[in-house]
Amino acid sequence: MLTVNATVKGAPKEPGSGDARKDRWSAHRATRRAEFVQAALRVLDQQGPDVTMDAVAAEAGVTKPVLYRYFADKTALVAALGEYGTEMLFDRLMPAIAADLPALSRVRGAVGAYFEVVGENPNLYWLIARHTAGEVPLETDPFQRNKELIADALTALFGDYLRHYGQDSGAAEPWAQGITGLVQSTAEWWLQRRSMSRVHVVEYTTRLIYSALAGVLPEHVLDEELELGTSRFAQSVRDAHHAQHPSEGTRPAPSLKLVSGE
Repeated sequence: MLTVNATVKGAPKEPGSGDARKDRWSAHRATRRAEFVQAALRVLDQQGPDVTMDAVAAEAGVTKPVLYRYFADKTALVAALGEYGTEMLFDRLMPAIAADLPALSRVRGAVGAYFEVVGENPNLYWLIARHTAGEVPLETDPFQRNKELIADALTALFGDYLRHYGQDSGAAEPWAQGITGLVQSTAEWWLQRRSMSRVHVVEYTTRLIYSALAGVLPEHVLDEELELGTSRFAQSVRDAHHAQHPSEGTRPAPSLKLVSGE
């Protein structure tokens, strides 16, 4: 079951105003909002993604008018839940993407983090995905914002590799957008079907993404990363020059073993 501590994760923090009474009220309001988000998360666990304001108010032990003092409507409550989900996702996802590890480990870690979060919180995922679609502006839609943030992070990662090995980094953004959609679509399929373990769907997805990256980089560089146990961004000028002028010929597929799992 999901829980929220003193404040809603991802909620905007109000700076101190210098007015002690106003600051106490702001802190009280943040605490009350967090309590209602907790109640909404419990309702999601118990009843599924079709959460209602009535059910949240009942779970929180208040009347609906009290709940509406803190959330103008269901969309506002879903937005708060979306902020919570966003911070939870990025707390796990970004360290994997930014790790100083071989590309394989970074891809597997990022894909695994995404599937882990949506797999542990399917009702929260479906609520945000279904409720916000077409009902809130794109710039404030947590579902769309998550996609954009993930794609931005992947664009930076792919751009680093492409530039480092003398490739056209203009490909990084469209590839990142496509891979973000690939992971999202695969995760939704898996949530609905559950026809295989999370371990296996993560590894299959990792294999596809990693092989695509390896297919456009110079021969063997990602396999060499695996041997080094780290990324190869910090390498000698000679190695960088060699990477920019790979030998011609057919490249063997990079090594990638399917991990075992139930």
